[in-house]
Amino acid sequence: MPAPQSFKNHGRSDPSMHFFVFPVLIINFFVSIYLTIHHWHEYRALHLWWIVVSAALVVLATKSRSNDLKVQDRIIRLEENLRLARLLPPADLAHIQELDIKQIIALRFASDAELPALVHKTITQGLEPKAIKQHITNWRADNHRV
Repeated sequence: MPAPQSFKNHGRSDPSMHFFVFPVLIINFFVSIYLTIHHWHEYRALHLWWIVVSAALVVLATKSRSNDLKVQDRIIRLEENLRLARLLPPADLAHIQELDIKQIIALRFASDAELPALVHKTITQGLEPKAIKQHITNWRADNHRV
């Protein structure tokens, strides 16, 4: 059974993307450059095309991952805005638009009991996402991230 999520272990990677797809595509890109340099006299157009396609695949994989994360961030913002509307007192609720997306994403780890005080502290003191996470005492795990 995995350890409960906390500030120290909440980071997440996607092994298939980070340890297979990205490395293979980057190696492919550099191999295409290497082969083009060392075999320039043979099939010039084909080698140049291989570099272009290799670069396009790296860009495609990077954009795919970044778009997944953007969609995830938008969903988190929606979920947390609904949660904040339910848990915050009216005085703090009037100021939630002052929170940026990174602060909202960090606040999602706070339990319902400590969220109102932490939001108030974030609004009044302008806490950065890392500081927000460090202030959380009762961690609310998010195991369904992309």
